[in-house]
Amino acid sequence: MRNKLVLAVTFVLVLSGLGLTYGGAVKKKVVTPKDYPAGKPFSAGLLVGDTLYVSGSTGADVKTGKVPDKFEDEAQLCFDNIGAILKAGGMDFSDAVSVQVYLTDMSMFPRMNAVYTKNFPEPRPTRTTVGVTALAGGAHMEVTVTARK
Repeated sequence: MRNKLVLAVTFVLVLSGLGLTYGGAVKKKVVTPKDYPAGKPFSAGLLVGDTLYVSGSTGADVKTGKVPDKFEDEAQLCFDNIGAILKAGGMDFSDAVSVQVYLTDMSMFPRMNAVYTKNFPEPRPTRTTVGVTALAGGAHMEVTVTARK
């Protein structure tokens, strides 16, 4: 029993020395690209250690809120918006490790994928794609990204 206690205490001390304490204070930095609209009830991105969590982004113009009529333009604008958040966090698409895509019409998957593959280089991040009923602002897709340096 004493050996297990010594091992546990040693483990905690090692983690503490590395800054990995369980429940410890990990700095969180809000990441907001230039020209991103203020007053949103969420952060565009949140940098925690060397991991950047990008909030769900749509293909709406960040200044006007307008979604392009052509789906491929909407998809590219969605990835442009994500790219701006990644850049503000000191990262780019090559740092993405996980992506979640939400589509209001799963028949648009091949069209989304064609734009997606132009933005994410090999090796591409893990991805989940889910069909949903509706998205905010009349968007047809929304994407969240987790990136790590």
